[in-house]
Amino acid sequence: KSGINAEYGRGFGKENGLRMPINDNSVIEESLGKYCITSFEDLIHEIFTVGPHFKQANNFLWHFMLSCGKGGLRKVNNHFVEGGDFGNRERFINNMVRNMN
Repeated sequence: KSGINAEYGRGFGKENGLRMPINDNSVIEESLGKYCITSFEDLIHEIFTVGPHFKQANNFLWHFMLSCGKGGLRKVNNHFVEGGDFGNRERFINNMVRNMN
């Protein structure tokens, strides 16, 4: 869910090698309409289900950067399971992404 919200807020797509903001579905339809991907929901569905046109849909999306977490990191030298901030968060990753968005 955090990934979808981040993509809604910071989503950019590639059109002819240029970074274009995804303001409405027309940008997606122009680039991916030939693969029957005409809306943002179709694009997200294609990526999450790894559909037949996953490669084209994934290549269309431009990577996005997350800002630093609000309040910073507490203990960067300790692993997450020891009360620190680095390491595998498993099911708590959404909390960290929401903090950084």
